[in-house]
Amino acid sequence: MRAAIMQPYLLPYIGYFQLIAHADTFVVYDDIQFSKKGWINRNRFLRNGAAVMFTLPLRKDSDYLDVRDRDIADAYDPKKLMAQIANAYRKAPQFANAMPVVEEILGYPERNLFTFIHHSVTRVCTYLGLDTPIVVSSSLGDTTGLKGQDRVLAICEAVSATSYVNPIGGLDLYQASAFRARGMDLHFMRRTSIEYEQFGHPFVPDLSILDIIMFNSVDAARSLITDCYEMVAPKDE
Repeated sequence: MRAAIMQPYLLPYIGYFQLIAHADTFVVYDDIQFSKKGWINRNRFLRNGAAVMFTLPLRKDSDYLDVRDRDIADAYDPKKLMAQIANAYRKAPQFANAMPVVEEILGYPERNLFTFIHHSVTRVCTYLGLDTPIVVSSSLGDTTGLKGQDRVLAICEAVSATSYVNPIGGLDLYQASAFRARGMDLHFMRRTSIEYEQFGHPFVPDLSILDIIMFNSVDAARSLITDCYEMVAPKDE
């Protein structure tokens, strides 16, 4: 049973959904400290051939709170953000199908940050027909006293995983020997080349999944998700 574990990200890039599709169980952290420098409440879409950042503004609060304890600011204007995205993608081939999904996500009335993002991920999965169970980390017991690899191992055991898959960026963070000692395999996912037509401009990679679904049918998007990656062995194997 393959497990993957990730932080919550707002409308994340395609690699996030490749992990979801590859895993038998996908765990998303809610009991992890919010980071202003990460991608939890922001991402990028395409406008006039260039990447443009969009952000969920947050209520002012302690920088040490977990994601589940942060809230979206009252100043958040979903209609304004929807209009910006609609204007950027109105001529995209899948706009009529994808924009209602984006509107449902951005217009979701919940103001708890984690709940809002969790809904965004599950809604995209529904649209794309990805049925991997998505489990919230705090539902598996309190693992917050553990750090790094030890916490991952504990969560994997909690979901009865026999294999853990991580993005290639974690190649130096995890050791296969530690997983083998707990009866698990360790694998890393590396995305292969992904490119599609973006209004005839030079291709801009690593945008939000919303860019994928604006330019690609559901079947084409699923093919990019399920076919465009390779698995890499740990360094200590």
